[in-house]
Amino acid sequence: MDNTGNTLFIPGATSGIGLALALAWADRGNTVIVGGRRTELLERIAAEHPGIDTVRIDTTDPVSIQAAAKEVLARHPGLNVLVTMAGVMRVEDWHQPETFLESAENVVTTNVLGPIRLIAAFVEHLRTRPDATIMTVSSGLAFAPLRATPSYNASKAAIHLLSESLRLQLADTPVKVVELVPPSVQTDLLPGQADNEHAMPLGEFVTEVMDILRTQPEAKEILVERVKFLRYGEVRGDYDQVVATLNGTDPH
Repeated sequence: MDNTGNTLFIPGATSGIGLALALAWADRGNTVIVGGRRTELLERIAAEHPGIDTVRIDTTDPVSIQAAAKEVLARHPGLNVLVTMAGVMRVEDWHQPETFLESAENVVTTNVLGPIRLIAAFVEHLRTRPDATIMTVSSGLAFAPLRATPSYNASKAAIHLLSESLRLQLADTPVKVVELVPPSVQTDLLPGQADNEHAMPLGEFVTEVMDILRTQPEAKEILVERVKFLRYGEVRGDYDQVVATLNGTDPH
């Protein structure tokens, strides 16, 4: 994926990684459309960053996705990049269904059905573009589980394999499939995470992502150095140690 000259739609980008990437892409001369549910946040982004367009979208609602897709394509027929950024993370206790079932359903709807529905809404258009990209967003937790977030881990593992599968299916089209694999980053994805000294500072993450896109435009996975500990545990043969370290049970 080239880092400049694109028209990108990034639903789920009113805060955190999504907004930081949106601003970084806009600074590099791309046309950026930010999507989100909260109109007050969209209005603030539009006011503070006049070059960025905004569209209201609820990625848990198929009707909202279809309406937003029509609006985006009507205003930006040159759209060539879709970034399926929207996602939620929930701490869950799976000992009893009343403690996790509603949460798990919400996580799967947002993190798995959301990207699937977004891709369905845009893939025909993207296939008409000479150089198009679908960027999915998984997680280091797709490759090693955090005990407290079972549904999130599973949803991101699903996105990883969906990305791999789509890359094969769309190989006969101009559409590239690129998977962004964040580590723990200092955002508000979970309470307290923005101040977690063990998480990667958001600015450092975005800088490294932009550098990877600039220097490795053909990369299929965007892997900052910090996420490789999780991503390659099985390959290195130290998966059990990775899981123990991640969950604070490392005996060493």
